[in-house]
Amino acid sequence: MIKKLVTLFMLTALAAVSAKAVLAADTLVEVKKKGVLVAGVKDSLPPFGYIDEKSRQIVGYDIDFINAIAKKLGVKVELKPVTSASRMPQLQEGHIDIIAATMTKNPERTKVIDFSHTYFFTGQKFITKKGAVKSLKDLEGKRIGTAKGSTSEQNVKKAIPSATVLSFDDYPQALLALQQGKVAAVTTDEAILAGILAKAPNKAQFEIPSVQISEEPYGLGMRKGDKNFVDFVNKTILEMEKSGEAARIFSKWFGPTTQFHLNRSFKITADK
Repeated sequence: MIKKLVTLFMLTALAAVSAKAVLAADTLVEVKKKGVLVAGVKDSLPPFGYIDEKSRQIVGYDIDFINAIAKKLGVKVELKPVTSASRMPQLQEGHIDIIAATMTKNPERTKVIDFSHTYFFTGQKFITKKGAVKSLKDLEGKRIGTAKGSTSEQNVKKAIPSATVLSFDDYPQALLALQQGKVAAVTTDEAILAGILAKAPNKAQFEIPSVQISEEPYGLGMRKGDKNFVDFVNKTILEMEKSGEAARIFSKWFGPTTQFHLNRSFKITADK
């Protein structure tokens, strides 16, 4: 009896593993079959993903890329809010099909999931009170806020070992801590900081000093081994670059007439 139970358990476990493997291999087929692309996105992080006050819908740079991919697939889009900490587990557990949530590609993550070509490039900086920070030395021994589960959390610990890093559920909470004087700075990618600062009611009191501690290439996250889907997404975003659609999305959110203006452009190329 025990032998039969052990055999049954092993077969069940094997079936579960096989199901996950099939899921990863067939995501492209499954998305077309169900007619919906489920994307994990941020919903409080302008201009990448946030709730528009008028439409009450999630909009942003990341969402425009997802909409373009879904259009190419001929399916609808379902947006599911995720945090930096929850996005990879949500993907691995099959609750979402793709991550479009300001996710930096790094060696540790690529061991667990697959990424698209880089569709946005930025660098990690800080929001501080105006005139308070001229170099990293000014942040030594200070409290610095960031988001749980982000690469920013790890990068700042390496860059300023003497600092105390306070991790919040999201960046708006970290900014509130800065406004209340609980931290000396908030750190994450420059483009995210620009979005946070643009929405702050007392933004004139703060700034983003020209102190950078890392480079951050963003990729769309997919399940490990999901080659057909990864290839499709990569082909689509390269076509978006060729057609000018990617440049139009960048200009829409970061162009000179926007509140999130970045004094540069970005060109998508196939990653080596």
